Amino acid sequence: MVVLDDRPLASVFRQIGGGAFPPVVETFERGKTIFFPGDPAERVYFLLKGAVKLSRVYEAGEEITVALLRENSVFGVLSLITGNRSDRFYHAVAFTPAELLSAPIDQVEQALKDNPELAMLMLRGLSSRILQTEMMIETLAHRDMGSRLVSFLLILCRDFGVSGQDGITIDLKLSHQAIAEAIGSTRVTVTRLLGDLRQEKMISIHKKKITVHNPVALSQQFT
Repeated sequence: MVVLDDRPLASVFRQIGGGAFPPVVETFERGKTIFFPGDPAERVYFLLKGAVKLSRVYEAGEEITVALLRENSVFGVLSLITGNRSDRFYHAVAFTPAELLSAPIDQVEQALKDNPELAMLMLRGLSSRILQTEMMIETLAHRDMGSRLVSFLLILCRDFGVSGQDGITIDLKLSHQAIAEAIGSTRVTVTRLLGDLRQEKMISIHKKKITVHNPVALSQQFT
């Protein structure tokens, strides 16, 4: 994942290929697969709108969430980093309705060679991605689902949070099912746990957006 604060990055990404082969704009409904593990790594993606979930699928069928990507993220770049053309390692799914730009990996590779600053920005973004992956692993290490949920909400506050008078609002419309899939739980369990947090006045929910009123207190009490 590469996260850049400059909105003009979208304009730069659109110009990859010099106009002869412009990036393709694609839209995905929530839950739709962008690419599967084992798919050829032929394109690089830039996230214009929404959020994308990356997960690792294991032989036993277990699927572990390793990252949630936000707007202005570039993903599908593993082959560029390793220097070896390989198949996709992760399962990429639209966590919310998403709009993407995609470009052939050869064109992106050439753009990185032509613009070393772009390569440095990619390394910075990967550092953020590694940190988030470590946090997701810690979240899923909790056996108690209440602790998993709280850890996940705190990650979302860090990466998708907007500060306001009532606390930090996670700027994503989250269904209970989507949260359950991310933390390896069930919708019924997530609904119950969120209800408990609302009763404790730790969170509030408006139009599927969750506000965490005091993240520090939440982390101290439930993790």
